[in-house]
This record gives sequence, structure tokens and C-alpha cells, in this order.
Amino acid sequence: MKKLYWRQLLSVAAIFLYTCFLSCRSGEKLYNKGRYDDAVSAFVKKLQRKPQDATATRMLPDAYKQAQLSREDRVNELLRSNNDLKWEAVRNEYRALQNLYNAIHSSPAALRLVQPKDYRNAITGAQENAAETRYGRGMSLLDRGDKASARQAYEEFAAALKLVPNYRDAQQRKDEAFQLGVINVAVSQIEVRSPYFQFSADQFRDYLVRNLQQRNINQFVQFYDERTVRNANLYPDEYISLRFFDFIVGQTYVDRVERNVSKEIVAGTTKDSTGKEIPYYRVVTATLYITKKTVVSKGLLDYQITNTSNGQLLRQDRIPGSYTWVNQFGTFRGDERALSDEDKRLMGGQDMPPPPPTDLFMEFTRPIYDVLTRDLQSYYNRI
Repeated sequence: MKKLYWRQLLSVAAIFLYTCFLSCRSGEKLYNKGRYDDAVSAFVKKLQRKPQDATATRMLPDAYKQAQLSREDRVNELLRSNNDLKWEAVRNEYRALQNLYNAIHSSPAALRLVQPKDYRNAITGAQENAAETRYGRGMSLLDRGDKASARQAYEEFAAALKLVPNYRDAQQRKDEAFQLGVINVAVSQIEVRSPYFQFSADQFRDYLVRNLQQRNINQFVQFYDERTVRNANLYPDEYISLRFFDFIVGQTYVDRVERNVSKEIVAGTTKDSTGKEIPYYRVVTATLYITKKTVVSKGLLDYQITNTSNGQLLRQDRIPGSYTWVNQFGTFRGDERALSDEDKRLMGGQDMPPPPPTDLFMEFTRPIYDVLTRDLQSYYNRI
């Protein structure tokens, strides 16, 4: 029992020493590759486990010094550049240096070897400068007065607030930019030539508007029913006009087919001169009477997107749709054995009326609806 205990203890100790060896070795490798931040982290972890480790004690100070010089050189290079957004990159460099500060402070042994610099004030200053830059860019874009610039301004103010929450009046400016950048789109009532289908057309339009609103295609695009626009005295920026034309609902075709079929079957058996039984055959016949009723509904939807301020046509297309309802049934006269399996499947059934015209209208417009929603989503996603 004692032998087993000592074996386990030696095994754990060997694993620990091997891990420590790898840790220092990896830290040294990282240092030699110029990955000074990672080397500092590796040496700190080593000292947390083994505070007197010779390699980590010897190399940590220089690894931290090299990491600090490398990061501060990048900061100085950024500050000399003409990049508008340089302060965000500077903030990231200072954050990396602060991570090293925090890592060293997590190990008393490492802190005895290195007195790291605290970059918290530098990070705060860089964030303030970065927020000021974003805010200034947003104001310049807002002053242009057009929708595209207002949407860009919105993103700039949002970035400023992410850097410094409650920065100046950035939230108010962000809301202002949103209101200026949003595009209000009115979807028209649908013109149909027959009042009988007006309710179905209105349903189509209602489903479309609701779907576009729920999909939230683009935060800067808001869709309204034409009636809502009129009742609320809204002024849409774009207008989607919809019109069904060349549509046929319930065009019926009836095909009646009479077909004779026959099959040779085994009628029984007889015996030959030797007494052996052999089958004999006869032909059975039948006449099939098949009726196929086809009801076709189809049409085109024309849609146009227009800029309401100048009447410019922004997009136009025609989308076809169709729906075919089929009812097939049959009877036969004669011997059923003459029918093939396929013939038997056609037998039975009855003459059924097609769906009501309003249902047929909705069915043929279903594929039109699917294509239209995809088209509008694609178009407004690009804004």
C-alpha cells in the first residue's frame, strides 16, 4: 500500500515538474520569437507556481521592458499618423499594456522583480479623444442634411457612446440622426379590376406590410400601410405601388377520355393427351371513361418603388404567379381484370367543385408574394 502511495506521489511530482519545465521553456521561446506580451504572461504563470524559478526570474524584467517599448513605439507611430480613428488604436495598445500590469500584480514574486506602469489614465484619455473624434465626425455628417449622411452620423454617435457612455449630447444627436436617416415607405392599396377580388387583394397587401415590419429588414426603413399614412398625416419618402393585371381566376378545362383496354388472362386448365394439365387463355376487355377537370388561375403583379420627393422611379418589376387545381376521376364498363394497376388508380372519385374564386386568387398570388418579399428585402438591405 505504501509503495503504491509513493508511486502516485512521484508521478504527480514528475508531471508538475514537467509542466513547469514546459512553461518556462515556452516563455523563453515566446521571448525569442518577439512575442513579449505572451512571454510576460508565461513567466508570471511560472512564478505563481514556483516563485524562485531561475529562468522566469532572470527573463521576466527584460520581457516586460521589451513589451512596453514595443507597445509605446506603436503608440507614438499612431499619434504621428493622419488617421482620424487613431485614438481607438492607441486605446487598444494601452489596454494591452494594462493587461500586463494586471498580470504582474497577480503574482507577488513577479511584482518583486518588476514595477509595471499603470496605464488606466492613459486609457481614459485615449477613450475621451476617440469619443471626441467620433462625435466630431458625426456632427460633420449631420450638417450635410441628407439621409445617407445622417445614417453614417448615427453610427458615429453610437461609436462615441460605446467609447464613453453619456458622452456630451451624443445620445440626443444619435436619436436626431436616426430620425433624419430613416426612410418611411408607404405600401399602396392594390388595384384589381373586379370588386369581387378586392378583399383578397387587401389581404395580400396586409400580409405583405405586416411581414415587412416584422422582418425588420433595415433599422432605417419603416413600412406603413397607405391607409395608416393618410390617417396619421405621415409623409413617406418612398411609395410602393402594387397592381394586379392580366389575371385569370378559375379558367376551367374538362377533358373526357374513352379508352378500350384488354388483357389476356388464364381462364382455366385442361389436360393434354398424356394427362398433364396445361393452362388455356382468353382475352378480357373493358372500356374506361376518364374525366380530368383542370382549373387554372394566374396573373402578374406589377410593382414600382418611387421617390416621393422627385417622382424618380427607383425600381420596377413584374412577377408572375399561377396555381392549377386538378380533379380526375373515372369509371369503367366490362371486366375489371382487363385494367392495369395504373388504370385501377384512376377509377373511383367523383366530380368535385373547385375551391371558391377568392381561394384560387390567394393561391396563385402566394408565389408572387414570396418573390416580392425577397425582392423588397434585397432592395432595402442595400440602403
